Amino acid sequence: MLLNDQEPQLLRDYLVRRGWIDESEPITTLEKPGEGNMNYTLRVSTPIRTLIIKQARGYVEKYPTIVAPAERAVIEGYFYEAVQSVPMLAEQMPQLMGLDPENNILVLEDLGQAPDYTTLYQPGQLLSDDEQAVLTDYLANLHHHFAVVTPTPVFSNKAMRALNHEHLFVYPFLVDNGFDLDTVQPGLQELAMSYKTDSALKTAAQRLGDVYLADGPTLLHGDYYPGSWLHTDAGPKIIDPEFCFYGPPEYDLGVFVAHLQLANQPDKMAERVLALYREKAPVDDSLRQQFTAVEVMRRLIGLAQLPLHLSLGQKAQLLIDARKVFV
Repeated sequence: MLLNDQEPQLLRDYLVRRGWIDESEPITTLEKPGEGNMNYTLRVSTPIRTLIIKQARGYVEKYPTIVAPAERAVIEGYFYEAVQSVPMLAEQMPQLMGLDPENNILVLEDLGQAPDYTTLYQPGQLLSDDEQAVLTDYLANLHHHFAVVTPTPVFSNKAMRALNHEHLFVYPFLVDNGFDLDTVQPGLQELAMSYKTDSALKTAAQRLGDVYLADGPTLLHGDYYPGSWLHTDAGPKIIDPEFCFYGPPEYDLGVFVAHLQLANQPDKMAERVLALYREKAPVDDSLRQQFTAVEVMRRLIGLAQLPLHLSLGQKAQLLIDARKVFV
C-alpha cells in the first residue's frame, strides 16, 4: 500500500479494512498538512473525523536520492505508544490512532491547522516564557522518565542514527561533497572552507560522532528543533520522533540550544532553558556545548539548510563561536 493523494478511493478502502474509519464513512477532503522532509503525510477528513496518515518510504521525501530506512515509521509509532504512560508527555504529543508495520504507516490524531515553529527563524520572532518552559519541561520529563540501565532494543534505531550521523558529523566537513553553498548564500562556500579543511575540528567532530552512535542512558526525541514543534492554540506540541534512540540527554538539549542560536534568540533565553532543565535533570554542559556547536555547523554548512534570515557575517560569527568549543 502506497499513500497517494490522487487515489482517495484506494486510501478509503485501506482505512476501512484497517478499521480506522467506518464502512459508511466517505473521505471528504484529502490534503498534505504542510511540506514534510522525511515522510509522505496526508490529512484525511471525513464527516466524522480528521486523521493524519504518515508513511515512511525507503528514501527521504524531500530528497528522494537519499536512502532512508522505511521502518522509521514503526519506531516512531512505538515512541508514541511509550509516552502514553507519562501524562505530561502524552499531552504534548498527538495520540497514536493506528500502526501498520507491514506498510510502514502510522495514523495520528490531527492537531488541526497548526504551523510548525520554523517561523522562529524569521526576524523579530521570539519564544515566549511559557513556550520555553513547555519545550524544556518536555525534554526534561522525557529524559527523566525513560532513563534506564540497559537501553530498550526496539529504540536502537541504528539505521536512522547512521543516516543522521553522516549529515551531522561527516558531510558538512567534506571539502567536496557536491553541494555548492553559494546557491544558499553567496560567499558561504568560501566561508565554509576553513572549517572543511580544519583537521583538528574534523577529528573532534568524529569523536563526538562516536558518542552519538554509542547507546546512552535515556530515550531521546532525536530531532528536537522548531520543525518538530507545532504552534497550536493549546501551546507547543511535539511531533516527528522518528530519529528517537537511547543516547546522551545532552544531544537533545544541545540541538534545542543550537536552534535558539540559529533563530537569533537572545542569549538569556538559552541560559533560561538550561536553568529550567537543570531543575529536573542533570546535564554535562561541556558535552551539551559540543552537540550545540556541531548542530550549528551542520545547519550552516551542511545539506540540511533552514529558512534562516542571517547575514553572512552573522553566520561567520556563529561558526567561529562553534569552533571555539573544540579548541
